[in-house]
Amino acid sequence: MATRQKIRYGIILVSFFLFPATFYYLSPVLIIESTYRGIINGSFFIFTLLFLSALFVGRGFCGWICPGAGCQEAIMQVKNGRIKKGNWVKWMIWVPWIGMIVILAIRTGGYKTIDFFYQTKYGLSIGDVSALIAYLFVLMLIIIPAFTIGRRSFCHHICWMAPFMIIGRAIRNRFKWRSLLLRSDVDKCVSCHVCTKNCPMSLEVEEMVKSNNMNHSECILCGLCIDNCKKGAIRYALH
Repeated sequence: MATRQKIRYGIILVSFFLFPATFYYLSPVLIIESTYRGIINGSFFIFTLLFLSALFVGRGFCGWICPGAGCQEAIMQVKNGRIKKGNWVKWMIWVPWIGMIVILAIRTGGYKTIDFFYQTKYGLSIGDVSALIAYLFVLMLIIIPAFTIGRRSFCHHICWMAPFMIIGRAIRNRFKWRSLLLRSDVDKCVSCHVCTKNCPMSLEVEEMVKSNNMNHSECILCGLCIDNCKKGAIRYALH
């Protein structure tokens, strides 16, 4: 395993181990409750930060930091089936969810206060039985699809955070400012299929290389395609 991937796996595993303490800051429910009370909570800040980060590093959070990544890529050692369809499903969750937040914010007269640690105990997410139940529910949303559908199914079908980053990357692509991207060298590709086989997001990476278009909304910039290509046909680039 390449050193870069050892570092990446280490980061996402530590992030997953810390998930019981941090999951409230990624909660899609808590932001609704806090909006109803006119409070900007921690998840509001985190979701905004994810959008802003995507303007420069795309979905790098998904590949390098997300606690769900650590969980799902660990499960890939047991269940590693590729996923080919269903990326649109998460939008059916995200659109009405965002709509509800906007409507609540308007009806309550906007946000009035800021409480980053809203509903946490000493800044930690699990402080009582109800929080533990909520955590276990979210954990099952990540684990069950990974075992029953395939690799990183949660990212493809359920994740309410991915659309923020997809939209952020789309805006970057529209205005084309300098950001972290993947670049390919078609002449070096020998059609060994290794990049496609190893992509945790089940992308047809080889086709992307041959079309000289490495920009895909589901790419998480994990670098596995780079580190598994012995011919150096794919690389990171700031462009």
